Amino acid sequence: MNFTFNDEQEELRRVVRRFFDERSPSTEVRRLMDTPEGYDDVVWKQMSQDLALQGIHVPEAFGGQGFSFVELGIVLEEMGRALVCAPYFSTVCLGINAILNAATDEQKAEILPALAAGERTATLAFAEESGKWGADGIELSADGDGTSYRLSGVKTFVLDGHTADLIVVAARSGSELGLFLVDGHADGLDRQPLKPIDMTRKQARLEFSDTPATRLGTGDAGEALEKTLDHVSVCLAAEMAGGSQRCLDMAVEYAKERVQFGRPIGAFQAVKHLCANMLLEVESAKTAAYYAMWAAADDGDELQVAAPLAKSYAGDAFFKVSCDNIQVHGGIGFTWEHDAHLYYRRAKSSDLMFGDAVYQRERLGDRLGI
Repeated sequence: MNFTFNDEQEELRRVVRRFFDERSPSTEVRRLMDTPEGYDDVVWKQMSQDLALQGIHVPEAFGGQGFSFVELGIVLEEMGRALVCAPYFSTVCLGINAILNAATDEQKAEILPALAAGERTATLAFAEESGKWGADGIELSADGDGTSYRLSGVKTFVLDGHTADLIVVAARSGSELGLFLVDGHADGLDRQPLKPIDMTRKQARLEFSDTPATRLGTGDAGEALEKTLDHVSVCLAAEMAGGSQRCLDMAVEYAKERVQFGRPIGAFQAVKHLCANMLLEVESAKTAAYYAMWAAADDGDELQVAAPLAKSYAGDAFFKVSCDNIQVHGGIGFTWEHDAHLYYRRAKSSDLMFGDAVYQRERLGDRLGI
């Protein structure tokens, strides 16, 4: 394990940060979160054509760049810092990872190149109205045989589910769990946008009524689904680490600029302590996220420990730091006009997504046998 990034990885971070600083300023984030689609198609294409971000960890054999989860994590950390409005997390972290883990090589060769090139978007429909993030919460049924199936049921909290070109759906086929690919415009699919707390990240409720689908891979997909959820946890941890760092930066910058009683508020011990505690939370969250990124890149048994550990700690840290950022800013931090609340909303949403910190610790405890 090496927590020091090499020169190429640091250059990737610099390039990506510069791109998002230019394309995703606060004004653009606020504009896009009020649009139905939630992203700018021109910027989405630039992310692919100029930086090849959509296929960064997709193997070269399937049209990607062939990098690892470390490079993907760097990109996500910078996205979390800038609150980028784009279907990147849904396409790359959900859709592509599910396909990589479950599909046959023939299916990967057919599906992944268009996703890696940014020509199509994808997502994963997992959670249902029970609100359970474990496999025991999956009740949506898949009837059929071979590769041709029909899906019936409801999925909710589906990231970018109202715009995704392809939807990977977790469903039950008899006694087996399966992952099924559905076209976003398939017959019998009703897509209704939701109003999430984090307006920078769109969600939808999907209702399947005898909807045609293709099965990814063969046999039970329980193991592939579990690995996909671990990968999602790693991706969220990296993104939340970036958001946490941005909250700290905002708080420190304001503490230096805001003058009260003739001196910057950062000179007061209470504010110093608050910022110092924020730094501890941020650095610890980044360390946990980097460990999980390395474990995912190594693709060994450590991933089962690192993924829930990183998701739980980074989730707690991001939420706490986002609250402390508002505290440092005082009254102005509570206003709609200030960006602090955008990070607070992202922190709360990301913590709950695919299981909050309590659920992740229970998951980790089960795996450790404690």
